[in-house]
Amino acid sequence: MPVSLKELATRQDRLATGHRLCPGCAEPIIVRMVLNSIPGPVIIANATGCLEVSSTPYPFSSWKVPWIHNAFENAASTISGVEAAYNSLIRQGKVKDQDITFLVLAGDGSTYDIGLQWLSGAVERGHRFVYVCLNNEAYMNTGIQRSGATPIGAWTTTSPVGSAMSGKRELRKDMTAIMAAHNMPYVAQGAIHAWRDLVTKVEKAVAARGPTFINVLSACPLGWKVDSDQAVNLSKLAMDTCLWPLYEVDHGQWKLTQMPKAKVAVSEWLKPQGRFAHLLRPGQEALVQTIQAQVDAEWETLKKRCGIA
Repeated sequence: MPVSLKELATRQDRLATGHRLCPGCAEPIIVRMVLNSIPGPVIIANATGCLEVSSTPYPFSSWKVPWIHNAFENAASTISGVEAAYNSLIRQGKVKDQDITFLVLAGDGSTYDIGLQWLSGAVERGHRFVYVCLNNEAYMNTGIQRSGATPIGAWTTTSPVGSAMSGKRELRKDMTAIMAAHNMPYVAQGAIHAWRDLVTKVEKAVAARGPTFINVLSACPLGWKVDSDQAVNLSKLAMDTCLWPLYEVDHGQWKLTQMPKAKVAVSEWLKPQGRFAHLLRPGQEALVQTIQAQVDAEWETLKKRCGIA
C-alpha cells in the first residue's frame, strides 16, 4: 500500500531547512517528497548543479544522510561504484545486508546532455539505483543556458530572442522515452502537484530490482521568469496541456497514471512564463502552432503506447 500523507508528514526531513535554493524553487519540494517516500537508509550521489551548490556551501550542509558531490556528468557512475562496493562488502561478510536505497539527484543538464553516456552505461550494467532528474529545463545554476530539455522557442542566455532567432530552435529530447528504451525495470515522469502519484512512483522505483529512472518537472522562477508562488500551478498546467504527461513504464508496460480532465491549449502554459513572452507577440503564431503540433503528436504517441485509443 502507498504511504499515507499522515505517515509522510511524521517522517524526519533528510534535507534540512536553511538551504539556499531560491524562493519558489521546486527542487526542495521534489527532494523532500522523494526522500520521505523512502523508509530505509539512503545514500545520495548529487551531480553539480543548483541543488548541490545551494545545499552545501562550505562548511555547511543541509543533508542528514550520506551524500556525495559529483561533477556534472558522473553521478550515475559514482552511485554504481558505491552500490558495487557495498555488494562486495556483503559478499566478504564485512557488513550485513540492509535495504539501502542508492539514489542519484541530478539536473536536466547532467542527465539529458553531459551525463547521458554515464547514465546509459550504468543502466546497461544493471546496477541497482534510483535516478531522479530534477528537470528545470535549462542549465540554471550556471546562468540559464539552454539544455537538451529546454522546449523549442524558450528564451535562454544561449538561445536569445531577437531579429535573428526566436528562442531555442531545437525540440527538446524525450529523455523519459530514451531511458525506457534501455529496458529498465521502471521509468516514470512525475510532477509536484500530483504528490500521491510521485510518491507511488518513488516507492515502485525503490522496490524494483535494478536501475530505475524518474523525470520530475521542476519549475525555476528565475529561469522561467515567473513569480515565486507559481511552481505548483505550472506543474498542473504542464500536465493539463499534455506537455508533461504523467506516466510510467513498469517492466515494459506503458501506463498513463493521471489524465487531464480537459486538454488545455499549450499557449496557456506559455503565457505565465517570461521566457516565452516573445511568442505571444504578433508574427510568432507559426512557432506557437509548431509547439502545439509537437505536443499533440507526442501525446498521441504516448496514448498509443499506453493502449489508449
